[in-house]
Amino acid sequence: MKKLLIVVDMQKDFIDGSLGSREAAAIVPKVKKKIEEYKAAGDEVIFTLDTHGENYLESLEGSKLPVIHCVRGTDGWELDDRIKEFQGKRFEKSTFGSATIGAYVTGREYESIELVGLCTDICVISNALLMKAFLPETPILVDSSCCAGVTQVSHENALNAMKVCQIEVS
Repeated sequence: MKKLLIVVDMQKDFIDGSLGSREAAAIVPKVKKKIEEYKAAGDEVIFTLDTHGENYLESLEGSKLPVIHCVRGTDGWELDDRIKEFQGKRFEKSTFGSATIGAYVTGREYESIELVGLCTDICVISNALLMKAFLPETPILVDSSCCAGVTQVSHENALNAMKVCQIEVS
């Protein structure tokens, strides 16, 4: 059985763009190494892309986070240059979690599903909980060294919340 790595929103706007941070930039080499390890083992790697339109500020999310980011087709929407070379399905999502990935994994068997990426406290936790809901008997893992949150406190809070939900955090 293969393992699955889900690389969450490793996009330029979250790393060094409109919502970028030092913490996000710091995890890029670790995420790249993790992808290489999965690829070398013959395991599957997929990517999520936070995807918004020009009308982002008119959306509910935009009213609560009025920072334009990850608009489809812009440079900030693209995966980081150090990661975009890797092959793997890309799942665009207009909100925090991707039900499309849930449908994708349904009926498949994985030894485990691991998530890495941005932001721990929004999209990583959302997708980890979705994977737990879609495949409750599959171990769901999160590598905290390959994740960064909006703040260090919210990053830690998300990791603790995932642990309570039986997601293995390392």
